[in-house]
Amino acid sequence: MLSTMSTAAVVVWLGVVVTILSRSHGDRNVYPSAGVLFVHVLEREYFKGEFPPYPKSGDASSDPITFNTNLMGYPDRPGWLRYIQRTPHSDGVLYGSPTAEHVGKATVIEITAYNRRTFETARHNLVINIMATEEFPLPYQAEFYIRNMNVEEMLASEVLGDFLGAVKNVWQPERLNAINITSALDRGGRVPLPINNLKEGVYVMVGADVPFSSCLREVESPHNQLRCSQEMEPVISCDKKFRAQFHIDWCKISLVDINKVVPIYITRPDPGTGILPEFGEYDPPSESLKSRDYFSDFLITLAVPSAVALVLFFILGYTMCCRREGVIQLVHHSSIQKSSKELRSMSKNREISWPLSTLPVFNPVSGEVVPPIHPDSYETTSMPLMQTQPNLQNQITIPQQRPSGKWYS
Repeated sequence: MLSTMSTAAVVVWLGVVVTILSRSHGDRNVYPSAGVLFVHVLEREYFKGEFPPYPKSGDASSDPITFNTNLMGYPDRPGWLRYIQRTPHSDGVLYGSPTAEHVGKATVIEITAYNRRTFETARHNLVINIMATEEFPLPYQAEFYIRNMNVEEMLASEVLGDFLGAVKNVWQPERLNAINITSALDRGGRVPLPINNLKEGVYVMVGADVPFSSCLREVESPHNQLRCSQEMEPVISCDKKFRAQFHIDWCKISLVDINKVVPIYITRPDPGTGILPEFGEYDPPSESLKSRDYFSDFLITLAVPSAVALVLFFILGYTMCCRREGVIQLVHHSSIQKSSKELRSMSKNREISWPLSTLPVFNPVSGEVVPPIHPDSYETTSMPLMQTQPNLQNQITIPQQRPSGKWYS
């Protein structure tokens, strides 16, 4: 159910939830019921009075305020309690569904408000006293998936009341309660694209005291199951009662009769001596622990690999310097290096004719002498071995053998 924070002393009764508020900065007490949806709105207007106002009057409404909520003495909230706030200019919402195991335990939630303009904070405590109910849990539970809603929109009292009214009109129960609301993102859904006003989607679970109506069971028919398997919309007669405001995905509806659910008991294995018991405080070991000598570990880690490397080094040295095969390889390598150096020195000292591209060129039109392409310091070792110029000095002409015969001229 819904409880809001205001500056005046108010007592709000909505079903079985009671909220007591006051002007003082003391703890706020709320009394939700186990198995019934609990919603608590953190209003920005309530906390604005604790921050200094803007220099101009009327601008205080633009103060960006964010909230941080956690269980007193712990960094996070209880597992059943969620929190959402879209922007610093919107209200925050605490919501969830407490279970029977939380009955009788006072849960203190620390609420810290941050003013993002002045960087000041204000802190209040919210005491949640969970009450037991006789009809908990309701035997028949149905979960609907609404595609055109976000979770904060569905948590609004007017919207949630309209949805429960539509469900009651279709189901016709005597008692109907909202059990839980979950965002589709918490179920593995994807964030929608920011186009066409797409929504995240929300799952709403409701419970009633009477069996499911024939309209709700229409989705279980073979025809509708076939259409769902083909990703087609099933034919539901009562969909028009929701369509005006809520777009329900009937293929994702879940109908559970807890009277027919077979409980599964899982035997926990023996945790052993090294696992702490389920309840109790941590008892650290005593300080009288035996000291451990790490010298042997040091020898195994460093000495053994070093010894192995040293043995391999001696084996390699003996093979290369003392064995015939190693000596031959060293001599062969030395001879290759010596031959390479000798060839390089001979190539630098060789005298060959210069190519035409290195000689001056006379321009018959202008009468100028064009310098050669390559300077005098041109490296001769990069010349091609085969010369193409016909009239070069120091070029040896190999005589060719003329063919014999009377017809040769």
